Amino acid sequence: MAEEITPQESPLSRAYSDGNHTLNIDIYADGEGGWLLEIVDENNNTTVWEDAFETEEEALQEALDALKEEGLGAFIGPVEASGGWEAP
Repeated sequence: MAEEITPQESPLSRAYSDGNHTLNIDIYADGEGGWLLEIVDENNNTTVWEDAFETEEEALQEALDALKEEGLGAFIGPVEASGGWEAP
């Protein structure tokens, strides 16, 4: 039987809000020394970066830069979506 692996979440993961909407910035170890980045909206839709980052700090900075450049609305999907689209 395969051993279940629990992803290691970075302590840098956090909620990000603009007052009207709140998104979660989730950063996880990829098990190979890198860090994965995912933004989850209030409807549970996700935006996942394809490439891993060398550090969790780089992943967080990328998320914050993308949110500032694109705005929170770019990361909010419809309520009925099944989730998941690629990063802008």
